[in-house]
Amino acid sequence: MSQQLPVAVRDWDFPRGVASVALLVRFGAERGVPRDALLRGTGLPPSRLDDPAAQVDAHQELTVARNLVRELGDPPGLGLDAGVRYRVTTFGVFGFACISSPTLRDAITFALRYLDLSFIFCLPVVELAAEELRFELRDDGLPHDVRRFLLERDVSAIHTVMHDLLPGGLNVRRLEFRFPEPPDPGRYEEVFGCRPAFGAPAHHVAIDAAALGQPLPQASEHTVALCEAQCRELVSRRRARSGIAHQVRDKLIRVGGTLAMEDVARELNVSTRTLRRRLEDAGTSFRGLLDEVRQALAEEMLATGALSVEDVALRLGYAEASSFIYAFRRWTGTTPARYLRSGRRN
Repeated sequence: MSQQLPVAVRDWDFPRGVASVALLVRFGAERGVPRDALLRGTGLPPSRLDDPAAQVDAHQELTVARNLVRELGDPPGLGLDAGVRYRVTTFGVFGFACISSPTLRDAITFALRYLDLSFIFCLPVVELAAEELRFELRDDGLPHDVRRFLLERDVSAIHTVMHDLLPGGLNVRRLEFRFPEPPDPGRYEEVFGCRPAFGAPAHHVAIDAAALGQPLPQASEHTVALCEAQCRELVSRRRARSGIAHQVRDKLIRVGGTLAMEDVARELNVSTRTLRRRLEDAGTSFRGLLDEVRQALAEEMLATGALSVEDVALRLGYAEASSFIYAFRRWTGTTPARYLRSGRRN
């Protein structure tokens, strides 16, 4: 008889830290893909990647993955090579909580409880049977063009992190993929230590249940308690920020940062006063979100090299270029012209 372990989220569309986007951008850069090409369409300024506290929407990370696949042609195994870059430390306090858990089972239970602090897209269904722990990774809700890449990345990242946690490494009993066998499956065997079955009914990973009770070498009851408190607070902040702030940000991005607060309130069917209060409750403001969106769009438009400063100012709703230049200096500490000459767009 098997037992299904509870999972905190039911959809991949949850806010997440910027670390995964930064990792994918570095991964692409090592393969010759310019950073601007990877961030195209995300609305993310390059400077955001250097802020460890920054938050992104899942769709922004999805766009980076889509840009990466489009640029590199999606060869089989590309996601595996990205996934092995995700180590325990990539996940910040969430990762440290896993390291500090008493056993692998405790670490897995913790990870499933705070899964929205991860970067996963293929949500797991986890079942514990007498002899093995089975993960089914579901990718049905993902766009077709990035489905295999994200599946490979997620299962490779999970395997890498669990391998890091165990002193002797992780022994995979069974690995099954729904997609057809690639011409050369050698990379899969190299990453997972076993030959997968391809063309299976579902994506499955099974590990020996005996491994779940193994003590973790850095277990610390005090540390895991502190980390869990921080994880609870972080989840609470992200969920608050992904509510009204997410809706406002999304509307501003769609129209190029040109809507007034009154217009956004009307589209959300609330009064301006209510919108202002709800944004304050979420720890932000309309002005702050407007600046955030305009800065991201300005850097993206300037980076194309096809638009003048005057054109960018006009598209962002500024009556005069001088007003845009003043705002840009306030956002970045430099003028648009100096920003371009400094090469910060590359």
